Amino acid sequence: MSAIGERVVPAVSPHFQWSAILGGAAAAAGTSITLNAFGAGIGLSVVSPTWRDSSAVYAFIAGVFLLFVAIVSFAIGGYIAARMRAPLNIDPAESEFRDGMHGLATWGVTIVLAAVLALGAAAVATSASVSSDGKAFQSVAGETIIATQLDDLFRTGKVVDDIVYRRAEAARILLKSSSHNGVPNEDRRYLTAMTGIVAGVSETEAATRVDHATAAAKETLHRARVAAVVQAFFVAAALFVGVVVAWYAATEGGRDRERGEYHFWDWSGRRRPG
Repeated sequence: MSAIGERVVPAVSPHFQWSAILGGAAAAAGTSITLNAFGAGIGLSVVSPTWRDSSAVYAFIAGVFLLFVAIVSFAIGGYIAARMRAPLNIDPAESEFRDGMHGLATWGVTIVLAAVLALGAAAVATSASVSSDGKAFQSVAGETIIATQLDDLFRTGKVVDDIVYRRAEAARILLKSSSHNGVPNEDRRYLTAMTGIVAGVSETEAATRVDHATAAAKETLHRARVAAVVQAFFVAAALFVGVVVAWYAATEGGRDRERGEYHFWDWSGRRRPG
């Protein structure tokens, strides 16, 4: 409080205390990374390479684990953000609302922090696969949208001594198996010819391989599409649940702060005054 003449002016305090919010977000992100690392170790991560090849039961269990990670992480982050906030001599309802907003801000900062870390990891992985002259990056960037058109432009029946390119071209053809019309006959004939040349097998054997690969690719792409939908649902559900948990945990942390109470790790639910 400060006085100007005979008028008393209340000291203005910021609505958000970012040091507490950043501390809660750091705790939430650290908890999330730790639990996700544990989940990846036992095969419960939704980003596991084998997740799309698993059953619906496994997908459900992995999604439930993702919800568990969100609940624990945002509960810890929201509680810390509100508990570490300096108390204000204001109306209890307003104080509780500000604590909840601190939890909400912690939720948002945690998501941004996780996104930055994910982008950084993706950038490192990309740079590791790029040659020193940058040609690999230019190739990937240039073929992202018009890859099949480039394949048609340079298509030839001659042997190209580059198995990496042949595998990539075959992959782009097989990706068409998930479309409504499937792999066109022209592409199927071309892939059969290239398989016979590269593998050194007869036309009949090459056609059999192409038919098998096309059917398997269609099934794999279907499972991947379904898994992507399930994964997106659980990610969205985890983020939505995280908002609620962060808000509730922050209000609980604010109540404990105002009462001067702290918890021991026991299961009795009793609170001991500080």
